[in-house]
Amino acid sequence: MKDFIKNYYFEIKNLFDSIKMTDNRRKVLNFFEGVYRAAELIKKQIVSGKKLIFIGNGASASISSHLATDYWKNGGMRAIAFNDAALITCVSNDIGYKHVFEKSIEMFADKGDILIAISSSGKSENILRGVKMAKKKKCKIITLSGFKSENPLRKLGNLNFYVPSSVYGHVEILHHSICHCILEYIMESRK
Repeated sequence: MKDFIKNYYFEIKNLFDSIKMTDNRRKVLNFFEGVYRAAELIKKQIVSGKKLIFIGNGASASISSHLATDYWKNGGMRAIAFNDAALITCVSNDIGYKHVFEKSIEMFADKGDILIAISSSGKSENILRGVKMAKKKKCKIITLSGFKSENPLRKLGNLNFYVPSSVYGHVEILHHSICHCILEYIMESRK
């Protein structure tokens, strides 16, 4: 049993070293440079009065809620996650679940806002539709995905983080960590 625990964290450590980072031209970036660029992009847009929008399904929705709260409460940034139960069930029932983020972004996103799209698989239709609407609204986009390297979400952002694992927990931990690092960097840079 102790080997399981040791191997679990060894795997996460190795995955951290394997995270892939690309820009909107699919140019590979150094991971640390990518985190820096994401943080600087957010800082620049926030100073300009823009907001952060987080989207995700399942555990990624939980991560989105947590991060939106931390970014506004601790970071003083306007941030929101579109996963209110009434919003999701209304749009899902009346229009269809695949439109749940697309319709929210269409209504609430403004040019220059930043969409942070989190999806372990990188292929959830509602996330992809949300990203496409954010592009239409001229938002900046940061994606976090995992599983297969050819997942479609990985190709849609201005900055794209990819965790090469098919284990949900590992992908989610690293997505969460990346976003916390960005927030901590922004807060530290203000001191």
